Amino acid sequence: MDARPAAIPSGADDAERWLLSLELFGMRFGLDRMRRLLTALGSPQDRYGAIHVVGTNGKSSTTRMIAALLERHGVRAGSYLSPHLVSFAERIRVGDTDIGDDAFAAAVARARTATERVDRTLEGDDRVTQFEALTAAALDELARQRVEVAVVEAGLGGRYDATNVLDAPVVVLTNVGLEHTRWLGPTVADIAREKLAVVPPGGTLVLGADLHPDARREADEVAARQGATIVSARADPGVPVHALGGFQRRNFAAAMEAVRAWLGRLDDEAVRAAAAQVAVPGRFQLVARSPDTILDGAHNPGGMEALAASLPEYLAGRRLTAVISVLDDKDAAAMLTALLPHCAHVVVTSNANPRALSPATLESLAAQIGTVPVQREPDPKRALVRAREVAGPDGVVLATGSIYLIADLLREAGDRRVSML
Repeated sequence: MDARPAAIPSGADDAERWLLSLELFGMRFGLDRMRRLLTALGSPQDRYGAIHVVGTNGKSSTTRMIAALLERHGVRAGSYLSPHLVSFAERIRVGDTDIGDDAFAAAVARARTATERVDRTLEGDDRVTQFEALTAAALDELARQRVEVAVVEAGLGGRYDATNVLDAPVVVLTNVGLEHTRWLGPTVADIAREKLAVVPPGGTLVLGADLHPDARREADEVAARQGATIVSARADPGVPVHALGGFQRRNFAAAMEAVRAWLGRLDDEAVRAAAAQVAVPGRFQLVARSPDTILDGAHNPGGMEALAASLPEYLAGRRLTAVISVLDDKDAAAMLTALLPHCAHVVVTSNANPRALSPATLESLAAQIGTVPVQREPDPKRALVRAREVAGPDGVVLATGSIYLIADLLREAGDRRVSML
């Protein structure tokens, strides 16, 4: 029985409700459904160039930075990101702006019509997935916006990811860590192999700084097999970057090399302007003062280690109070091991995702790993209030551990439109 609503979305809220309904059909790898969807939409991905961003961490930041750099070089750029914080519309951007509600609703309506056509051609219980429908809507809307280049962030992997329908001559691999091993393989080499499957013959592969040696070996093998050129980004771009965190300097350096590969050049003034402008919501995002309050969506050990490495410079001796929530499929112990040495106090909480670890479980883990005082507060917003009280005006508060926690803290009261994929 098809559980989708009967009416085609007529507004942004209806569009989001329809997309959320597609979670009933889960996540399914494969490119056949995606190719059929794009054919039904008139193959929009063929009407612009593309830069493809893959990796474990830093993809959204790097995607935003590439788009900002292209715009500053006079190129009309669009981008497709995942996941979002509050609204699905955040995932589709032209220049430095999310598309508006009307454009988003219209794009989803077109994708809905194409989805219905494709679903009628599929056998058994096969269905177009949420990520496929949203990706098709994004690629179609970017064509209608007449972008010259689309900077597209991969979803989970690479080889069978819905975004691997692009003919992208420039691919960026930000980094590779052990995540989603159920789908991508048990080792760094396995995961890198899946992500690097998007590298086309004769393309350019930009590698982020500090790439795991096993991932680097896979990159070398793929480049040799595909006749691709490897460009290794530096750890620092050599210009001040507005986005906070040392990891953002690495991301911007990778973005610079991607744009250099695309354009064949870089203009120093354009680079400085983009570096001073680009911001990344939910990534070392300063949202309040007295005390400084930061939101960061680090949600795996690699992301937490990168965040932790940036803390001493920012704290400059100030005491840190952390608000933490982690999903049950993440290595919470490794994440806490990276973060707790920097903390003077911790408030453990939950989030809107049913897979969130209980505060009691997090409290127990924290007690096993360190000696930092820990409080429990199940409600995320009350947890943040409590952390700010504990920190005092001269301290620093950091909320981290899950993108769903960050979304809960940014979402308006009563808005429960939460995607669980």
